[in-house]
Amino acid sequence: MREEMHPTMPGNGAVTRSTLRQQIADALRDEVLAGRLQPGREFTVKEIAEQYGVSATPVREALVDLSAQGILDADQHRGFRVPEYSFADYRGMIEARSLVTDGMFQALVDGHHPAFKDPQEPRVAAALAGVRRRGEEAQRAATAGDLTILIGYDLRFWRELSALFGNPYLSDFLHRLRVQSWVCAVQHLRRLPDLRGYLWSRHTELVDALSRRDAEAARGIVAAYNTHSLALIERLSENG
Repeated sequence: MREEMHPTMPGNGAVTRSTLRQQIADALRDEVLAGRLQPGREFTVKEIAEQYGVSATPVREALVDLSAQGILDADQHRGFRVPEYSFADYRGMIEARSLVTDGMFQALVDGHHPAFKDPQEPRVAAALAGVRRRGEEAQRAATAGDLTILIGYDLRFWRELSALFGNPYLSDFLHRLRVQSWVCAVQHLRRLPDLRGYLWSRHTELVDALSRRDAEAARGIVAAYNTHSLALIERLSENG
């Protein structure tokens, strides 16, 4: 965790409380997703405020934000804690994600999303190209076994891909599920000395399938990913 967070930034004057709140939330989220804050780790608002050298108010707000996202658990009497998710929790997250993505892909087939009616339309093509670039970065990280980089690009990939379907509520819900599933998975994946060959790397195939409006292929790609990740996390959780 960073040793301090300065209350000012060059050229920008004093950082607002909301900026500090976001900075602290982002830093703690990165610590959890990197596996540096272990499951079960407890801390208080006072501890984090002293660590970053800031007042308690933006820290409290940041921690509440993270607990609302499922990244932390809030305990009224003991402060905050990194969740200790079980394999059953992970399986439930995967099932919930599948319901969301299956609905997205079916709506694509049914023609409920105008953005995909003409993937060659310049605005749509540009958006798909942007998502595909995120997928390429995620694939490179997966091939290299770089879990931290993969998580960042994977979250951005799905966030931008789901945004193309035009429903911000669906996009936010899917993002929350994916963050929670990474929080659960990272505690197990970090135990592997070399992650090359273990991490999913078919992001661009999924974009290509959706560009063709091939929902069956898209569902197949996601189903294969889910099967792979469930088997891996189950094995690691049993050997933990």
